Amino acid sequence: MFRGKLAAIGLAAVMAASVHAQEREWVFAVTEGVTYQATPKEIRDKFAPLADVVAKATGHKVRTVLVPSYDDLRVGLGKQEYDFAFVHPAHVSMAEIKAGRYKAIAWTAGYTDYTVALLAGSGQPAKVLEELKGKTIVTPDPDSITAAMVRAMLRAGKLPVTLAKSSAASEPGPQDSVRVISTRYQDAVPFYIDNNFAQFGATAARPVVKAWTDKGGKVMIESRAVPIKQIIASSKMSTADQERLQEALIGLSTAKNGHEALDAAGYKGFVAPNHETELATIAWLGL
Repeated sequence: MFRGKLAAIGLAAVMAASVHAQEREWVFAVTEGVTYQATPKEIRDKFAPLADVVAKATGHKVRTVLVPSYDDLRVGLGKQEYDFAFVHPAHVSMAEIKAGRYKAIAWTAGYTDYTVALLAGSGQPAKVLEELKGKTIVTPDPDSITAAMVRAMLRAGKLPVTLAKSSAASEPGPQDSVRVISTRYQDAVPFYIDNNFAQFGATAARPVVKAWTDKGGKVMIESRAVPIKQIIASSKMSTADQERLQEALIGLSTAKNGHEALDAAGYKGFVAPNHETELATIAWLGL
């Protein structure tokens, strides 16, 4: 009789623990980037259906939090305040992966080969990075992945760089270095070239590149490809939960309400990350 009571108590404890584990809320952080214009409501509406599908697939409640500031995101990731996160800027997510606090769970399809194009102003014959010495490049926000990739390109080319304090001055930089100025949004980059604030501009926005070339502008060179828009999970999350999360994300295209969630987010789907590419990207970005 006593043993039976103990067994019943043990079973109840196991069941209670299981229910508690299923009901524990996951915090899902979303950072969409600083160089595109979108309101918090637009971003929240994009990801709400995705969070719902993940919740149903994993048995966890999911609370979505928007973290627009990269520095705020870094603080939260550093403290592992988020169970998983959708992170646009690869240099932020991969720094956390290198630190061991997070693990890549999925990459966003269509964003695994993100490249930066260097737009050239009229009359600029430069075709190789070495010819950028003494010239000025305008990039989007200095903490954007686009700007980080430009710095990686210049570093790989062993070119000295002068980071300008002002983006308004039009004089070229020192003859032995590349002068880098910045503007916040990608679609503002052509303005700086057209008005001679810079001889070259960096953008990864395909519509901006197309508009530039459609009006006769040139693309001097493109960077190596980098995966962006990654979903990462805290190393505190169990391996089983990481696997459930990954299966839910990669299986969205065939899951119930999966297509609706993807359509709302504006993405085609998610794919498994490539570890070798990840390591190479971390090294190239100098993280």
